[in-house]
Amino acid sequence: MAKTSSVKKNQKRQKLADRFAAKRARLKTIIMDRDGSPEDRFVAQLKLAALPRNSAQVRVRNRCELSGRPRAYYRKFKLSRIALRELASAGQIPGMVKSSW
Repeated sequence: MAKTSSVKKNQKRQKLADRFAAKRARLKTIIMDRDGSPEDRFVAQLKLAALPRNSAQVRVRNRCELSGRPRAYYRKFKLSRIALRELASAGQIPGMVKSSW
């Protein structure tokens, strides 16, 4: 089990990223627009830099939903390899069988 503080911190980052996603996207389109005036683009860059750092989606870490483990994460299942194997062995993931050869 991961440290509770790390999991909570990551959840806080996810909430911030969700809240500021539209604003960040709007500012980024202004910045990337080559036809816009340089002054407008510069002002948009300053506004983007003024947003909280943790509101960027890049700072959110993928973590296992069950254990909070940050590594060996399967995006499709939102689980770590260990939790995925345990659930698959218990038959709780439909269609997944343990392979043997």
